[in-house]
Amino acid sequence: MKFSYSLLLFVFVSVTIQSQNLTGQQLLEKAINYHDPSGNWSTFSGNFKVTMTTPNQSARVSDININLPAEFFSVTAVRNNTSQTYTVDKSDCALFYNKTQLNEEAAKEKKMTCERASMYKNYYTYLYGLPMKLEDKGTNIDSKVERKTFKGKEYLVLKATYDAAIGSDVWYFYFNPETYAMEVYQFYKTDENGKVKPDSGEYILLTEEDTVNGIKMPKVRAWYYNKDDKYLGTDTLGN
Repeated sequence: MKFSYSLLLFVFVSVTIQSQNLTGQQLLEKAINYHDPSGNWSTFSGNFKVTMTTPNQSARVSDININLPAEFFSVTAVRNNTSQTYTVDKSDCALFYNKTQLNEEAAKEKKMTCERASMYKNYYTYLYGLPMKLEDKGTNIDSKVERKTFKGKEYLVLKATYDAAIGSDVWYFYFNPETYAMEVYQFYKTDENGKVKPDSGEYILLTEEDTVNGIKMPKVRAWYYNKDDKYLGTDTLGN
């Protein structure tokens, strides 16, 4: 079957117009359908490893366990043959240094806290649960979808803000306009009046993918400052 140039042009224009007319919620739904087509995130229970490389430092390998139904989280980070483990089991916290559980005094000496355990839980669950986590209560999705060019590539961009109790940062998520895969995200700090500080925050370039429990997760995340494009480090997913 032969297709005329005019038909191909019509299809391209139609897809472009459709993308431009998407609301923020519609774009989010398409992105979630791409990354979590079977709706597995709400019952996610699994392990994965993340290797963090940063300039002038040795690599840190983190073994992460997230069990959402059981409200359990743990991360064991190993660097230079030293391991630190933080666990959060519902409201209970436990801290381990080289596999030895620490009491309050020993934890203070090692500068390990339950507050940091909760921070790690929120950090890893958020980043590796995106874009599904954008459906969480307290997340405010802008209805307007922008089409932007970033690093020479065109994206559909979704803006998200958060209720004050959750956070004051403003996030932007960049999706492939054809597949709706998440390929970049970026955040900015805000001042006391809620205005974005243009020289603040970071952007993260996402490349490659791994499938974990049926969810397509970005494999490589490279972090940079918004202000000067300074490279900060890379997180690489791998089981």
